[in-house]
Amino acid sequence: MRAHRNRRSIPALAALAAAAVAAPLLLTASPAAAAPARDGKLAKELVEEVTARGAYRHLAKFQQIADANGGNRAAGSPGHAASAAYVHDTLKKAGYQVSYQDFDIFEAHTRTERTTVLGADTRELATAAFTFTKSTPAGGLVAPLALARVDETPGCDAADYPAGAFAGKIALVKRGSCTFVEKQKAAAAAGAIGVIVYNHSGTTPVRGGFSSPAEGVIPSAGITLADGEALTAAAAKGEVSVRLDLDQEHVKKTTRNVIAETRGGRADKVVALGSHLDSVPEGPGINDNGSGSAGLLEVALKLADEGANKKGKGPANKVRFAWWSAEELGLLGSEHYVAQLSEKQKKDIALYLNFDMIASPNPVQFVYDGDDSDKVGEGAGPAGSAQIEALINGFLDKKKKPHEGSDFDGRSDYGPFIANGIPAGGTFTGAEGIKTAEQAKRYGGTAGAPYDPNYHGAGDTLKNLDLKAFDTNLDVIAHAVGTYAQDLSSIGK
Repeated sequence: MRAHRNRRSIPALAALAAAAVAAPLLLTASPAAAAPARDGKLAKELVEEVTARGAYRHLAKFQQIADANGGNRAAGSPGHAASAAYVHDTLKKAGYQVSYQDFDIFEAHTRTERTTVLGADTRELATAAFTFTKSTPAGGLVAPLALARVDETPGCDAADYPAGAFAGKIALVKRGSCTFVEKQKAAAAAGAIGVIVYNHSGTTPVRGGFSSPAEGVIPSAGITLADGEALTAAAAKGEVSVRLDLDQEHVKKTTRNVIAETRGGRADKVVALGSHLDSVPEGPGINDNGSGSAGLLEVALKLADEGANKKGKGPANKVRFAWWSAEELGLLGSEHYVAQLSEKQKKDIALYLNFDMIASPNPVQFVYDGDDSDKVGEGAGPAGSAQIEALINGFLDKKKKPHEGSDFDGRSDYGPFIANGIPAGGTFTGAEGIKTAEQAKRYGGTAGAPYDPNYHGAGDTLKNLDLKAFDTNLDVIAHAVGTYAQDLSSIGK
């Protein structure tokens, strides 16, 4: 699961605007199946057949691949390429129509990231160059600081940069509220030649960034809260000059999505499911998101065992599985995929289900809040999302499994589908968020600790999973696939 672009770190890769090689989208028409069965038989059979034990073999394979490829499966890396090949070849043997979809990404290599406060008390500050920042001239930029207004949306609007006060200066901006791109653009529009963002909490520099090199308008970097507050206090008393020295190289690479779909089923009623296959460079990504990837793969294989790819035995509706690349870099794989679809192809997708991190070691059973009943964050999903949430909640209730809502906050690959009006849903067992005492009472585990203490780290391995949570979520996937493959009436399709 990717980190938020604002108030959290930004990854080191992003998409090139155009695709390098656009593989077929697997949207060929297929004969309509017989009248959909509504007895729930397929769903029941899939839930019985899909197990954590069975899916664990895929997790073990992802770990083996990471171990053989520098400890990670990051987009654009040999580890990711091997993971994609494993998924692709496994599904092809099972009879699916399978395709790669290639697209370009960038990798950022920072060679210099330095902020020096000039004057009688010259000192260097801990600095993090923004991903895809513009580099400074050799030797750095030397200029006075200008302070952006600090309010509920610091440095986000033109009003935060008084006219004439920022021309030829380096803007000092507090983190929060809007994206780093918006802060940078507002500072540049006011005439700033560089921007330094200081943190709103903690003791580390802001690690921000942009989606691509094209978004880097002026040299941009992050510093700590303490250093930002010290500079703000000093600049309030008189002029403070700094040298901002950033040198970053941007290297283009290619990565790929894997798309597989049943050979039969109505092509105008597509049941789409996805998980991201890439890890962060810091670790093998076995929970994030080997868990979702392995879960989808195992359900797909069991669906094939039920005759999904045999003539006359397939489901009523076409089922399409996707393993996205570059989610950790900003949902780039899913965004690329949706951008390649025609309007008709988008309308043919009846719903999208997303599974990202479903075996967190200190888990909570989250279900995406399709109806916005929690009244938190971004609001309800497109029409049909409420019914998807109800289906998942109802299944968990029958299993007597506690659960709670999770906001559609844009952190995973449902984002591009929701943005195009496609109903969405899915489950999640938690990332870096902290488990409350109430949650610990309901689900077990440790209050006051992260849902996944190894989130985006080297410890995200086979040794740090909750297989009971994994099994529960595999059942959710199996139930949803079995239900929607045969019957979409609950979402009005």
